[in-house]
Amino acid sequence: MPKNNSQRASILLASVTEELLGEGVQQFQDNSVRVENILLEMIRPDPIQPRRVLSGELHQAFHNNRLTPTQALRELVQIAQVAARQKGHPFTDVMDLLPKSEDKGEEEPAGLTPEEQLVRDLVNLAITIRDDGQVNPLTVVDMTQGVTRLYRIETGERRYWATWLLRDFIPNSGSDGTIPCIIIPPNRASVFRQAKENTARSGLTAIAMARQAALLLLAAHGYETPTSVVDNDFYRQAIDLDLRTKHEYTDAILSAMGGIGRMQFSHYKALLRLSDEAMELADRHNIDEKKLRYVVALPPQAHLEVLRQIVDLKLTSKQVQELCENSDTDEDADDPLDKLPAKAVKMARITQMVRDTRPQDFVRALLKQEGDVNLVRARIQSMLQLLDSAQKALDEERM
Repeated sequence: MPKNNSQRASILLASVTEELLGEGVQQFQDNSVRVENILLEMIRPDPIQPRRVLSGELHQAFHNNRLTPTQALRELVQIAQVAARQKGHPFTDVMDLLPKSEDKGEEEPAGLTPEEQLVRDLVNLAITIRDDGQVNPLTVVDMTQGVTRLYRIETGERRYWATWLLRDFIPNSGSDGTIPCIIIPPNRASVFRQAKENTARSGLTAIAMARQAALLLLAAHGYETPTSVVDNDFYRQAIDLDLRTKHEYTDAILSAMGGIGRMQFSHYKALLRLSDEAMELADRHNIDEKKLRYVVALPPQAHLEVLRQIVDLKLTSKQVQELCENSDTDEDADDPLDKLPAKAVKMARITQMVRDTRPQDFVRALLKQEGDVNLVRARIQSMLQLLDSAQKALDEERM
């Protein structure tokens, strides 16, 4: 539950001002902040970090301590291997994912799956760390209790996983199993500093931006920050929160989000309304917010199917808009028993013309109407889905 604690809010806002107005250099002159090489085993990623390296079931399993870091990476690599094999360019060693030398004249595999691309990026980062050293330390929060030393990553999770990959999956890497970290006391942890780091780096998905917006809003409204893994409903608490009632945080929040405007911030926050499955797919395939904003307007049960069409057919923002705005999911009547929806009546009448319509003519008509072959495919798939649901509804009516 949110807390009305003015002292806590003042401290939080002070940390925001320090981080975002250029006074961050002073923190390194503070004796409470130090840099150390820390064993990887003593560090854990932040379970609510908006930027995800592990996703879906892997994320949950790892943060619920059902998988060690090495086991989680092995699972990730195996998923990438299966995907690569299905695409016809299998690999056996993670080093096989590195870009081929131009001198050998080998072509790069086209259309890498998200899992292949992720592992490839981690391997590239691991090799950079091996060759050039860890130039940019992680920022970790000291969570030590008693004699047990433990640190939670605030920024730098990709570097953490790349270092594990270097240690356990790349032969003769020379890794000593440690990673340089800037250690922050628990009372100076900041979701704003984390957000600033996230948005300053490339590759943050629209769904990650939605999670980031949620964390900033929740912090501004005084919600407690959990230390264990959460589901999407935790972030969805921010749907009913806004910037208007916390105007003193507005500039800091928008700045931490990369200097975006209020309207774009609202677009990102709205993505929290997507169904869990749709969020997972959109995050995995890095679907652009401009496409997702149209999907959000549909009923939750339609989200996943439309996302699949976006991924499979590579639909543009305009095509997604047309597909969603012409969707047959809304009802025009208050009581369907008194008056059938007009769209349903039109569809029923169309079935009377099926016998007299050639498939080729139907396709040509669709192409002329839509003007794009991918959008035509999406229309046909939507119709097939409707017919399949209609068959099931008919069977239920007869029971």
